Amino acid sequence: MGSQPELEWPSTLDVPALMAAGWAPVPFREFIVKIHSRCDLACDYCYMYEMADQSWRLQPKRMSLDIARRAASRIAEHALNHKVPEIVLTLHGGEPLLAGHDLIWHLVTETRKAVEPEVQVRVRVQTNAVGLDEPYLQLFCELGVRVGISLDGTAEAHDRHRRFASGRGSYTAVRASLDRLRQDHFKHLFGGLLCTVDLRNEPVATYEALAAFDPPKIDFLLPHGTWNTPPPGRSLDPADAPYGDWLIEVFNRWYPDPVTGVRLFEDIIQLILGKTTAGEAVGLAPARLVVIETDGSIEQVDSLKATYDGAAKTGLHVNDDPFDSALSLPAVAARQLGVMALSPQCRACPIRLVCGGGLYAHRYRSGTGFLNPSVYCPDLMRLIRHIHQVVQTDIRSRLVRSHNAAPSPAVP
Repeated sequence: MGSQPELEWPSTLDVPALMAAGWAPVPFREFIVKIHSRCDLACDYCYMYEMADQSWRLQPKRMSLDIARRAASRIAEHALNHKVPEIVLTLHGGEPLLAGHDLIWHLVTETRKAVEPEVQVRVRVQTNAVGLDEPYLQLFCELGVRVGISLDGTAEAHDRHRRFASGRGSYTAVRASLDRLRQDHFKHLFGGLLCTVDLRNEPVATYEALAAFDPPKIDFLLPHGTWNTPPPGRSLDPADAPYGDWLIEVFNRWYPDPVTGVRLFEDIIQLILGKTTAGEAVGLAPARLVVIETDGSIEQVDSLKATYDGAAKTGLHVNDDPFDSALSLPAVAARQLGVMALSPQCRACPIRLVCGGGLYAHRYRSGTGFLNPSVYCPDLMRLIRHIHQVVQTDIRSRLVRSHNAAPSPAVP
């Protein structure tokens, strides 16, 4: 698929008119830096290499030190100008550990040197963990880098997709890395596990396999898909909600005994209770992240690469452009507009403040662009309604127990 037609939403969004009417963009707070654009695994569901956007082929394999320094300078410029108290620097790829110790050390230290003490920098790396050896863990200890690891559950589930180019599964290598990470002197670095949902995997067994590593957080990621290319097992029948049913089984196992955090469930509960969340999977919080590619290009969130070729591009570069230039682009503004960015169907939906239209990339349909419900709409509807019912029942039960346990008033 080629680039997005000019008349597809949000290409038609009039950002100057929005700003004249009082809307203002929110500064970026998370900077995802693609320090290496290739990977040592060949996962068959990867949105970077296996979906619509193939721009990785044109990227340098490794970010240069000069681009890393320039990225650090631009990040500092943005954070200091907007008086942001804290930012997140996420080391990403491809596989970021292929970039080497020196590049990681320079990027992290240059960024901190440019902004501290005015701005605190939290650093994390998202890795397949194949190369997560002890020297890397020692480096991350020195730099204070939290480690997120991709793991799809049981060995069988993980190795179905997350394989080396030879076809050999990676679970054994990942488990060995997790064992190293969970040693007493490294376990404070453990940021969490990221699991891509596969309907063929038994839900509770998947959750329990992940929870067995005692992660502080589990993220369940719905496979990236659009209305043009629906995800596996996701039919267009509105009565069909296989992913919702799968996640409900996990929720029913997790909720009575939450031994670890599950971000999606926690976010939905927070939103049901009228609070806000920072994630993009649900809710209406403005998107606050931006991507820097290995060549220094400034791009939008990389999940958009699942939609069409060039979807994440902004035409900006750290050598020439401040991050503020991205904030005024229609495609970036659309992900900060909240309810105004929802389709008419979503605006009329009673759970719109919780669902938020789902992940932005999952709304794409050629012809109407991103002004659609999520391709996972029935799944999100079923999951959110189930969680709402369970939480509501739980609250009522607790209120009754609290009332019954209250001491009787004293008799005068």
